[in-house]
Amino acid sequence: MMKILSATAAAVTLAMCSFAASAADFKPAVAFDTTGKFDKSFNQAVYQNGVLKFNESSDIEVREFVPSNDAQREQGLERLARRGFSPIVVVGFMYGSALEKVAKKYPETEFVIIDSVVDLPNVKSLVFEEHEGSFLVGALAVMKSETNKIGFVGGMDIPLIRKFACGYEQGAKFMSQDAEVFQNMTGSTIAAWNDPARGAELSKSQFTKGADVIFAAAGGTGVGVYQAAKDEGKYAIGVDSNQNYIHPGVMLTSMVKQVGVATFEVFKAAEKGTFVAGIDSRGLEENGVNWALDEHNRALVTPEMEAKLADITKKIIAGEIVVHDYMKDNSCKY
Repeated sequence: MMKILSATAAAVTLAMCSFAASAADFKPAVAFDTTGKFDKSFNQAVYQNGVLKFNESSDIEVREFVPSNDAQREQGLERLARRGFSPIVVVGFMYGSALEKVAKKYPETEFVIIDSVVDLPNVKSLVFEEHEGSFLVGALAVMKSETNKIGFVGGMDIPLIRKFACGYEQGAKFMSQDAEVFQNMTGSTIAAWNDPARGAELSKSQFTKGADVIFAAAGGTGVGVYQAAKDEGKYAIGVDSNQNYIHPGVMLTSMVKQVGVATFEVFKAAEKGTFVAGIDSRGLEENGVNWALDEHNRALVTPEMEAKLADITKKIIAGEIVVHDYMKDNSCKY
């Protein structure tokens, strides 16, 4: 009997030691983009709804890294991996090539990239069905418009942003085949993500053409779009995080990507030892994208508009409405 108790005690002790070792190995980190964690958009959503939420729920704090230029992306990831941090969440497709190099060099480290796919056995790729969420705000924009003319201002001209624009246009045309959708991209370099003056200029040009609602998928450049909408007495639509608070009464809604929620879930899974690599795609069905309704825009959205968007959402999830993904063939169909 004594031998059985001793064996049981030994097994319990071994299990406790293994758990302690596993907990000690868990060193989460996040690498933000150059715009930092307070960009009022993508990175801030990761920080507030992911990193901060995890910090508040755990005794372990997430290490943060922000590169001051493009060259520092790979250097930063290398340094984090070398120091034993895992998992390392990297924010944005701009990290793609750097992550591929570092992940190959540190195969035991777990990595997560948001908005890109890196096909390696130690990388989870978090991607979102932006075209589905953009379809919803495109439909809402036309419902709200008095001119049947709406606009879109993108940041860097890349397929991902064309995906937003295409979904937005499909939603608009779904509500009215005669709707006009003006589109402009801010530029072809990384600077396009942080050019509010250019965003305002493009917006004013679209307002002059008759647009009265503009959707911005442009990072920091969107701040200029929203200000232009306020100055002109028109409406704007935010992106990634809920930006309705920026100009209450001007922001019609925001196309929200739940990047923060996904980040929190990744950290929690890794903490429990259940990290899984591969592609994790989230759309309306998975609550990965949606449109934002709160006290800041409640007065702008009628119950009829809300009900229509709820109906469209159900039909997209059920497959009754198929939203074309621009990135499948680099074309926009509706």
